[in-house]
Amino acid sequence: MTSISDAMPVYAPALPEDSFVSIPERLQEMAALQPDHPAVYDEQGRLTWRQFVDGVNQVANRLRAAGLRRGDTVAGLAENSARYLTLFMGTLSAGGCMVPLSGMAAGETLALMVNDCDARFLFVSAKHRELIEPLLGSLHNVDPAQRVALDFQADGWQPFESWLGDASSEAPDHVPGLDDPFNIIYSSGTTGVPKGILHDHRLRARHVERGERLGYNRDAVTLVSTPLYSNTTLVAVLPTLFGGGTIVSMAKFNAHRFLELAQEHRATHAMLVPVQYQRILAEPDFDRFDLSSFKMKFSTSAPLRGHVIADAMKRWPGNIIEFYGLTEGGVTTTLNCADNPTKWDTVGQASPGCELRIIDEDLNEVPAGQIGEIVGRSGAMMRGYYKRESKTNELLWTSPEGEVFYRTGDMGRLDEDGFLSVLDRRKDMIISGGFNIYAEDLERVLLKDPEVADAAVIAIPSEQWGETPLGLVVLRDGGAGDLDAILARANEQLGKGQRLSGLERRDELPRSTIGKILKRELRDPYWQNQAQTERG
Repeated sequence: MTSISDAMPVYAPALPEDSFVSIPERLQEMAALQPDHPAVYDEQGRLTWRQFVDGVNQVANRLRAAGLRRGDTVAGLAENSARYLTLFMGTLSAGGCMVPLSGMAAGETLALMVNDCDARFLFVSAKHRELIEPLLGSLHNVDPAQRVALDFQADGWQPFESWLGDASSEAPDHVPGLDDPFNIIYSSGTTGVPKGILHDHRLRARHVERGERLGYNRDAVTLVSTPLYSNTTLVAVLPTLFGGGTIVSMAKFNAHRFLELAQEHRATHAMLVPVQYQRILAEPDFDRFDLSSFKMKFSTSAPLRGHVIADAMKRWPGNIIEFYGLTEGGVTTTLNCADNPTKWDTVGQASPGCELRIIDEDLNEVPAGQIGEIVGRSGAMMRGYYKRESKTNELLWTSPEGEVFYRTGDMGRLDEDGFLSVLDRRKDMIISGGFNIYAEDLERVLLKDPEVADAAVIAIPSEQWGETPLGLVVLRDGGAGDLDAILARANEQLGKGQRLSGLERRDELPRSTIGKILKRELRDPYWQNQAQTERG
């Protein structure tokens, strides 16, 4: 069968074929070299490398026996577990393309995604059964015999053990190529069908090749607390496996449990999102845990605030490296916090192999210090949005030299040292009286206030200015702080054209499963009320 990615262009710079070792090949090597070394822990127990890879091979051989062909998609809807990770790696080893689905998606959206990616196999955990069952009749490509229950028994589902049967644990004979599809990750769209971001083995090879210099070797113990449907998770999980390390898998994040597992398993690495850092550091018992095993912690998905970095660097052993980039690839920046203590309010410099530029509304490059849209090009770039060529084309910017860059939709600026500050999404930028206001600048000021634990700034309607910035704050310890005083302190530090029109208190700010503040959800009520008022 022709690979689903054959018709899609490759924008990433070439990777030499003779240097490529696929992740499925590497798993076989690790199982042979260190069969008794721990590979995966979850709440159910431990798998050694031999046990883990035997399970991966069984899944791969069963999928091929069930008719999976090169490039076919396998959809999974489950929380993190050793079994789910085994399914993911087994799909790759069979030559398939894994589609990890988010349990946070609305039911109808899930059905649209399963159909959109042409999935022929569906694996579901008990936690998500009620969400998907009403939709089974609308899944066009999934044969009822290939609806597999990972951890439950029910009519209409094949129990995983029964489905697996006596499949061989011998390594399958499939060897992936650089251009073969690896996974499809769906963007967190809020309307319509989210876009399927198609990654190939070329992109993942670029991710794992940096693993050794980040400490992902046999001694690495990576504590995984973000879901497998997020690229955030995969950029930590895959280098750990490639290096022969150990995964400690959390089904659901809990700050106290994270600390318990880190101490118990002597964790060396963790990929976290900013809100997780905040919650872990705020745990009353934080300082009682032995975290001395940590060598490296990573942060991504949103800028990690300077005051949070300062707290973590002071109290939590090991360095912090912050990454900025897109699931689509292209742009990648790195901030080594230990080496750059004066740059903690940036997201770092272009990573090795990444070319970064800033462009204006006319798509022309602007010099350092000026604000514009961030675009980037690197060795890790998606093949495209699956079956959405027009959407892929909208993402592209071609330089005067003829090189293809990916547009981020983020506004930012480069300083004189090449460090990038991310200011806002283009769609979230506030235009007040014809002037651009960047929420990041205002949020940074609010978060410096000792009474503020969390903050977001959004655009709300204004008769005078069209839009005006409103601050939404979560106060420390549920306090009843003086909002007028906090507002006054913030506006004293802001330029006249930036000042907040007001502050409102919130108990918490809505976030995605990987910690991004859902600003559209915050904005919508104000603009809906405005529309109703205008209609009379």
